[in-house]
Amino acid sequence: MKAFAELYDAIDATTATQGKVAALVAYFRGASSEDAAWAISFLVGRRPKRLIRSSDLRAWAAEAAGIPDWLFEESYTQAGDLAETISLLVPEVEDAPSDMSLAWWVEQRLLPLARTDPADQRVALLAIWRTLRGTARFVFNKLITGSFRMGVSDGLLVRALAQVTDVSTDAISHRLMGQWEPSGAWYDRLKHPDTDDADWSRPYPFYLAYPLEQELAALGASDEWQVEWKWDGIRAQLVRRRGKTLLWSRGEELLAGRFPEVEQTAEFLPDGTVIDGELVAWRDGAPLPFSELQRRINRKTIGKKLLSDVPCAMIAYDLLERGGEDLRANSMRDRREALATMVGALPIGGTLHMSPIIASHSWEAVSEARAGSRAMRAEGLMMKRLISPYGVGRKVGDWWKWKVTPLTVDAVLVYAQSGHGRRAGLYTDYTFAVWDGESLVPFAKAYSGLTDVEIREVDRYVRQNTLEKFGPVRTVKPGLVFELAFEGIQESTRHKSGIAVRFPRISRWRTDKLPRDADSLETIRAMLRATKGVA
Repeated sequence: MKAFAELYDAIDATTATQGKVAALVAYFRGASSEDAAWAISFLVGRRPKRLIRSSDLRAWAAEAAGIPDWLFEESYTQAGDLAETISLLVPEVEDAPSDMSLAWWVEQRLLPLARTDPADQRVALLAIWRTLRGTARFVFNKLITGSFRMGVSDGLLVRALAQVTDVSTDAISHRLMGQWEPSGAWYDRLKHPDTDDADWSRPYPFYLAYPLEQELAALGASDEWQVEWKWDGIRAQLVRRRGKTLLWSRGEELLAGRFPEVEQTAEFLPDGTVIDGELVAWRDGAPLPFSELQRRINRKTIGKKLLSDVPCAMIAYDLLERGGEDLRANSMRDRREALATMVGALPIGGTLHMSPIIASHSWEAVSEARAGSRAMRAEGLMMKRLISPYGVGRKVGDWWKWKVTPLTVDAVLVYAQSGHGRRAGLYTDYTFAVWDGESLVPFAKAYSGLTDVEIREVDRYVRQNTLEKFGPVRTVKPGLVFELAFEGIQESTRHKSGIAVRFPRISRWRTDKLPRDADSLETIRAMLRATKGVA
């Protein structure tokens, strides 16, 4: 655990890419296979869910610190992070026992907490706090609360592992995909150059596009590109091997049983097939709003009514494997032709559709298509170079995403709540309202878009203009107007305003406007009608 805590400190102490990679390389060269496996699991985000109720954690920490509950809660409000609050308040024991390995702490102390009743959890946790010190105790607390994160991207982790193991970055990326359990044996297979990568259930690493920030002409001739709609759904890979179908999300979640209509169509695909595509809510040849898809995303069991109300399909983008052969090194043009042949052979009326190609005889035609994205219920365009292979991760040059210009409205700040982590102690989480007649109606929350200087100015205003307090939330005197940007809009029965917006964020502070100058709910409804093509 001591070595893993030192790695955490080393990563936290630098923003330099080379410095982070060097720290990772040093750790993995000195770690046992068991410790390395658990470290990788945590670094890629496979942290355990919260193992102990937050209320119990806070009560036991206050007890261990010898302070009243109210003082602990006030300290938590200022720190903004439960693990950090506990680490700061619970006294350390000077003669703490010698260190044990990361694997020992995880397997013998951390995971058993999930199978322990609250009384025994308390005893175990108080003993752990007396045993661990410094960063090691902080890291353990982060794991207990389910909030462990380290400032390392998957790409940097893969680079470090490739240096340690002499296995290529592409092979490491592939071996980290899918379902695996951290163990010494698993890590030994990961780092062995002769490991067979043909795990039948494993998807491929996803290839990701960069946002387009340059002029279209800089991309060269338009006919060198394949242009498609950027659909608003769940990016996924359909894996058909050994007579079974698996759907993997981009977040490496196995979506078993959640899209049975897609799995049913996949039964007609030949073995050894992997298709990259987008899962969308789909009816009568067109996508439904993302809000409809959300009704199915978190449901483990899909009943007949939900299947009928929200039918789904997969829009196929790319063919990564055919007959067990990896096609990723082939050109986009060749993979597209092979995909069209395969999908074209499926029975009519299935739920696997080709992503339509948009005419790209000129960049003007491409621009016109992008302008009509919302009418297609698309987020914009994807542009893929016809000669490009299917890469790993996000790479500049061959795949670009060109999203539509966001919708914007001017809204009034009406509620504020304290942030967490670096922003603890500052009011950084905001609720905004627009006019409905003579009343302000809340319609969106936003947490990003302001500079640190602006955040402190808003925080000062909130503290000086608080009307009411509801726990951590403050009602604010209407006085500040902000321009909010968002990607989409839809009707919602769950919101008092009757509408919901997608990905709201602050685009600028309208210091030139007063609250009376803010937009109205009718303005937003007009936007909604426009996106539907209704006058």
